[in-house]
Amino acid sequence: MAYLNHRALWIAAAIILALIATQEWAAAQVQTRLSIATGGTGGVYYPLGGGLAAMISKHIPHTEATAEVTTASVDNVKLLHGNRVGLAFCLPDTAWEGFNGQLKGLKDRANIRTLLSIYSNFMHIVAVDGAGIKSIADLKGKRVSTGSPGSGTEIKALRVLETYGLAPKDFKTQERLGAGESAGALKDRKIDAFFWDGGLPTGAVLDLAATPGIRISMIPHGDAVSKMVAKYGPLYFVANVPKGTYKGIDEDVSVAGATNLLIANEKMDENLAYQITKLVLERTADLVAVHKAASEISLKNAVVGSPIPFHAGALRYFKEKGVKLPAAK
Repeated sequence: MAYLNHRALWIAAAIILALIATQEWAAAQVQTRLSIATGGTGGVYYPLGGGLAAMISKHIPHTEATAEVTTASVDNVKLLHGNRVGLAFCLPDTAWEGFNGQLKGLKDRANIRTLLSIYSNFMHIVAVDGAGIKSIADLKGKRVSTGSPGSGTEIKALRVLETYGLAPKDFKTQERLGAGESAGALKDRKIDAFFWDGGLPTGAVLDLAATPGIRISMIPHGDAVSKMVAKYGPLYFVANVPKGTYKGIDEDVSVAGATNLLIANEKMDENLAYQITKLVLERTADLVAVHKAASEISLKNAVVGSPIPFHAGALRYFKEKGVKLPAAK
């Protein structure tokens, strides 16, 4: 019996040592760890970032990636510039300000580069029926969320308002909430409307529109784009949110659009940047399975809409594929 007990202990010890060795071996194989700065959980950046992280971890040897919740574009540029993350999603206006050293809260020019343009963002101005909001002008004196601090939504929302001669001081109250928090506040009747800039459809808005007793409307503002472009450059375009995208939206809604970017620190290893660009463009279906906004990703679209330079690794991939960058405006 003693012999059996000793033998069992020996076997158990051998198994434990083998497991430890296996874990150490696996850890040793991961040479690069990447954090991907995304956005709030109610938007598109976060699920898409999770899908991208899984793809990178699976298909790029010795690399492990994770998606991080952030307040989106502005903070993402700061995190990337400070080498606290490896990749980030970002709107073009925020990237442009960071690249030119004009981003509030960042003293330096951000050392960022684009890997590729990924999908379009549509400015949502969501109101609840019964609040008396049919136009931008009707936001005056209302309780409005303009997006979370440190987000591209907030920057773009203020620029839209500016073209109509409005500012947060014209609201009864200004909240600064992300998509999920804004939808919850509207549902609870704590606000009357909110701004959100995201892909189609955005989960938080889908859930809100499907809530019993709630009927939403979206405020058109495509006519703001020409003034925004005149002041801030060709970062925006007129886009339509198709009818039926959300319950209760029975007509196309003209809004301000912009192109989302996948950006990296300029010092990212060229070969890694090349591999990530290649992975996204050659396994796009994997991302579409996560969120249909990724269906816009293509070789043709990848080089359009970035106001900042592309990373050398991305340029190498585009050159291999014979894709030329648009002429600078």
